[in-house]
Amino acid sequence: MTEAENFTSIKEFILLGLTSQRKIQLLLFGIILIIYLLTVLGNILIIILVKVDVKLHTPMYYFLSQLAGVDICYVTSTMPLMLTQLLADDGTISLTFCMIQMYIALAAGSFESLLLGVMAYDRYLAICRPLLYPVLMGKQCQLQFTLACGITAPLICVICIVCLICQNYCGPNQINHFICELPVVLKLACGDTSTAEDIIFGLGSFVLVVPFCMILTSYGFILHSVLQMKSSGRRKAFSTCASHLLVVFLFCGPSICVYLLPQTDSAPNRDKQIAVFYVVITPLLNSIIYTLRNKDIHKAVAKIF
Repeated sequence: MTEAENFTSIKEFILLGLTSQRKIQLLLFGIILIIYLLTVLGNILIIILVKVDVKLHTPMYYFLSQLAGVDICYVTSTMPLMLTQLLADDGTISLTFCMIQMYIALAAGSFESLLLGVMAYDRYLAICRPLLYPVLMGKQCQLQFTLACGITAPLICVICIVCLICQNYCGPNQINHFICELPVVLKLACGDTSTAEDIIFGLGSFVLVVPFCMILTSYGFILHSVLQMKSSGRRKAFSTCASHLLVVFLFCGPSICVYLLPQTDSAPNRDKQIAVFYVVITPLLNSIIYTLRNKDIHKAVAKIF
């Protein structure tokens, strides 16, 4: 067989999903459908409020609206596929659609990771450099940061997808996951994948570890500054930073485990179980944390209604 024949020998993959038990599938369908609708509606609400209310025209809420938009793209690239599988009890997906779904999810997830790093830097400037904050985080700087994330993430993901497309897939074609995810699909490739693994590991480290380290560094400085504040200002700063850190750890932590830590055959379901955190839970928590626990958002909602 030639390499081209090897590559075209598999036309579709079969996603095994979260479970094979029909009753649990239907129960999960209802739960995930509700989560998906709440996530989309919550993030749409954030975008509308930031757009309409003049008081929310600040760098923090600008980046929050960008995060909300990315979350909508991310869940729409993953959850409808999950819902279709659970309802139809059929995980068949074409090779082409698998690559497209994976690229959109990767690009949105990478954008979110980089954006979380920018948001941490924004909070650092606001709390630790309040006098320079209006200059260092003006509208032009906000746009530049967003464009940098929006250009870097898709380009990195193009390289990752090219690494996958260049592999040979001659069987098996079963993916032990509920979506097409890069490390799991790469395991199905025939032949030597060490070069692709090294490239993906390097790019994954840049997208996940660099923003994560930037976030930890920023919040280290923030914590030092907050401890020197008066008790009234300290409480508000802690509340804002704690909610942001919760989102960061729930998104970056599981993502690093799946993409950067070595996989073991002793836990075959590990990846899809961990992926539930950043595919299903984190996007919903973003909208909940930044709306239900935010007084500025409460005032904006009251003002509109």
